[in-house]
Amino acid sequence: MTLQAAPHTNSTRRLASLTVALLLATAGAGCGTLQQAMPTTTGAVAAPAPGGDPRQSMQAWGERYRANPRDAEAAINYAQGLRGIGQRAQAVAVLEQASLQNTGNMELSGAYGRALADVGKHEQALEVLNRAHTPDRPDWRILNVQGVVLDQLGRHPEAQNYYATALRIAPEEPSVLSNLGLSYALSKNLPEAEVTLKRASAGNSTDPRVRQNLALVVGLQGRFPEAEAIARADLPPDQAAANVAYLRQMLAQPNALQARAQPKRPPARPAS
Repeated sequence: MTLQAAPHTNSTRRLASLTVALLLATAGAGCGTLQQAMPTTTGAVAAPAPGGDPRQSMQAWGERYRANPRDAEAAINYAQGLRGIGQRAQAVAVLEQASLQNTGNMELSGAYGRALADVGKHEQALEVLNRAHTPDRPDWRILNVQGVVLDQLGRHPEAQNYYATALRIAPEEPSVLSNLGLSYALSKNLPEAEVTLKRASAGNSTDPRVRQNLALVVGLQGRFPEAEAIARADLPPDQAAANVAYLRQMLAQPNALQARAQPKRPPARPAS
């Protein structure tokens, strides 16, 4: 079974909904886990022992943070853990307080800016992210995040400039190329989006979402059998079937695209 062409009248709406959703999902490609909305650029949550509960690690960081709210490392890791379980507003609050106690800490600014973008405070996120690196010491991961935020604000040419700068520092980085490709798609430049996403998928990324993004852009151009082939490539049968099902849903149901743009959040659990 192949995908059916979507009516032309819905193509623009599908494009906007589709690419915004995927920018949120893929901004961290190659830099962390799927659930994060932005790349990891600072200290990672302490890894639990094999077979351990990641929540225990997060709670340990939380205890350390509460014992000393000036501890920037604890604040960053605790907030990252909170974001991982859907407690995004609480993560912002933790990082805001820590930033007040650690003015000038660029790692903390990077984490705080990502958390702000995570909850839709894009203008404030840009302001904070500007403090997360300097012109003489630019961080390609921060540039990548800034590009994502600008795309979410509809400022696509500016976003593409940030991605281009990031690529000068980290040539052919798949996560940046993926976001750049989707930025082109938001700009309704699907051929350039396809070329860029092919570069991303040819890189060293093992993240299947890069290929999924390429399949979606190819599908938006009406080449549905090719899009299905891309979605199935190099995957076990069950995962390939799931990817194709997702692709069909995204191209056929505008309402599903809008729902996809809002990531599902696990139920909140009180920290101990």
